[in-house]
Amino acid sequence: MKKRQPKKRKLIFDQAGLTAFAGHLKNLRAKQQITQEQLAYKSGLTLSTIARIETVKINPTLSTIFVLARGLDIDLKELFDFTV
Repeated sequence: MKKRQPKKRKLIFDQAGLTAFAGHLKNLRAKQQITQEQLAYKSGLTLSTIARIETVKINPTLSTIFVLARGLDIDLKELFDFTV
């Protein structure tokens, strides 16, 4: 009897969506006139995490999105108010 090979997980990385989100995050940050470093401090994230999100190097988790919204002091829906 043959052993079944486990299915490989496919990581989802929506380049267009993440690029649109990154641009929107940058615009929101610029609108508030705060630096990546200031947003990192306010949100409790590292500066490198903010930079990697804004340069589309990583796919932020939902928890990261929540703390970004709190760091920017905006409603979560405003953080997602962009088009792809």
